[in-house]
Amino acid sequence: MRIAFVYDVPYPWHKGGIEHIMSVEAEELAKEHEVHFFTLRWPGMEREFMHNRIHYHAYGSANERNVYRHGRRSVREAFVFSVYLVSMFGYRFDAIITDEFPVLHLLPIRLYCWLRNCRLAVRFNEVWEKDYWVRYLGPVIGHVASWYSELLIRSKRASYIADFGRIADTLKLRGIPSSQISVFTPVLDKKSFEKLGAAKREKRIMFSGRFIKEKRLDKWLRIVGRVVKSDRSVKGLIVGEGVEKASIEHDIKQLGLSNNVKVVDFYKDKAQLYRELARSSLLLHMSEREGLSIITLESIAVGTPVLLPENSPISEEAQSMCVVARGDKLAEKALEIIEARGRGRYVHHVENLGLFYIQDIRGFYKRLFSRNI
Repeated sequence: MRIAFVYDVPYPWHKGGIEHIMSVEAEELAKEHEVHFFTLRWPGMEREFMHNRIHYHAYGSANERNVYRHGRRSVREAFVFSVYLVSMFGYRFDAIITDEFPVLHLLPIRLYCWLRNCRLAVRFNEVWEKDYWVRYLGPVIGHVASWYSELLIRSKRASYIADFGRIADTLKLRGIPSSQISVFTPVLDKKSFEKLGAAKREKRIMFSGRFIKEKRLDKWLRIVGRVVKSDRSVKGLIVGEGVEKASIEHDIKQLGLSNNVKVVDFYKDKAQLYRELARSSLLLHMSEREGLSIITLESIAVGTPVLLPENSPISEEAQSMCVVARGDKLAEKALEIIEARGRGRYVHHVENLGLFYIQDIRGFYKRLFSRNI
């Protein structure tokens, strides 16, 4: 088959959860099929090139500053990407795999699939309600975006891939038949964790992810600050990159945490991330908007507990393996975990982890695209 992946933010030029999932899927499918990847052109990318047996088509000039504006996804860049996708019509594909976001790109993709009788699979790691669109983009653009999203996500010809059960249930409530929905989450490679070996644990609270407002790192720092007041030996490690970096570094100074909290860029080697997770006492994840949260699963896989606020949007499948506490009790709970791990008394829950190990990606898509839809 000739398969096209379409997403404006490609891994590893930009690191994130959905980016990683699509990269893993594209690389696995490229072992058996001809795979193309249409995306924006990020620093370090050529316009046309081969990488891991994938044909990349990169357009425009993208970076954190123009794709994320005022702490949110840029509507302008999403529109520009959609226009660039006209170039797809110069190719003939048997199937297209994309993510729901940034939404505007779904129109040219739907048109292409209709004209070329091409299969379409749309991945969902979250589904936004109208209220969230309005809060995110404002009253005018938010209402238009919500209407546009509702209009384009439903198609009798499309397959829908939900990252976890709650997303599948939400899609059904939106009127999409169960027969068109699959739950598929290939995010963890079990072999990577088996190679780690034992790690010397530190009294350290960790976070890893993109530096955007939705991750609520300002609240993360305040909680870590309260923990440090009780135990000055506790450290904090923030791993990531993004538009909020300067604000995070400013907050660290303002809270007097310069000697306790360290900020580092994403590690080039995933094994280094896993080693740092294994050495930490816990992962504190404060995000207000999240889908599957791969870093949460990776932390659990290396044996490091994850602490979440009770209003966390992370999937139930992952939350059942985490520690959940009220917002005003998070610092207290973090100290409890650190002390329990220091005494070797912490009970680690991994009962659902098997749901997230990398599965038969090629087999999944073979079954998906052989359906009569």
